[in-house]
Amino acid sequence: MERSRRIGFACLLGFLGSIPLANWMIGHVGTVCSLHGPCLVPVAPGLMAPSGVAIAGFALVLRDVVQRCLGARWSLLAVLGGTLLSALLADPHVVVASALAFLLSELADFAVYTPLQRRGLVSAVVASASLGLVVDSLVFLTVAFGSLAYLPGQIVGKAWAVAISVPLVRLVRRFTPQPA
Repeated sequence: MERSRRIGFACLLGFLGSIPLANWMIGHVGTVCSLHGPCLVPVAPGLMAPSGVAIAGFALVLRDVVQRCLGARWSLLAVLGGTLLSALLADPHVVVASALAFLLSELADFAVYTPLQRRGLVSAVVASASLGLVVDSLVFLTVAFGSLAYLPGQIVGKAWAVAISVPLVRLVRRFTPQPA
């Protein structure tokens, strides 16, 4: 199998694995955990967010790499599979929020990434993930908790994950010069 496809399938597995991990973290990992709320982690001085934020940010980037290496069809199949996984594996308190936020944010990411990818991989990933992380945060917090209290932390936490991913995206660009 050529290098680009190997990278694509590795990122597909990472993408699909990120969904149960993020959902599990929300209820089990954090510096502060409440009985009927999310576990929180600090994302900046004085700013907390539900603990799955970083993983959700990485998922947006991984979906873009799947599309780059395997094509739009694989990317959309990954989104549908990820939505199903999210619905099946999320905590019952956040199952609808998790699945809906995942589906809408990944489709928003797809809609921005697809036309921009040929102009520049890094800028397409950053632009699409930026929209995706805002959509994900707004939908998840509204549906799961009925509050946008953690919105700034959600956005900052996911933005950190996207920023940390840029060197990986540059490496992918080097090994997969043309989109699939």
